[in-house]
Amino acid sequence: MKRKRHTAEEIIKKLREAAGIIAGGKSVEAAARQIGVSAPTYHRWKEQYGGADRNTVKRLKKLEQENSRLKKLVADQALDNALLKELVEGKW
Repeated sequence: MKRKRHTAEEIIKKLREAAGIIAGGKSVEAAARQIGVSAPTYHRWKEQYGGADRNTVKRLKKLEQENSRLKKLVADQALDNALLKELVEGKW
């Protein structure tokens, strides 16, 4: 079976759909099957995206991207500082 990467919006939509199915009296396994994922995937998604709404997920993803960019900048700056220290000490 081909694997599909779901976007955060799709995950939230499927979690809400599964919640409705479970509220209707079906088991978690049956609900997961009905939305097209395995039970462990459903539980992992529920843990990660349980109370999130679409705007929160978008904001979180944007913050994670910015954090990644800033970490790269800090790493580059630390490398430049180390090279300058070696140059000043005469190890070059």
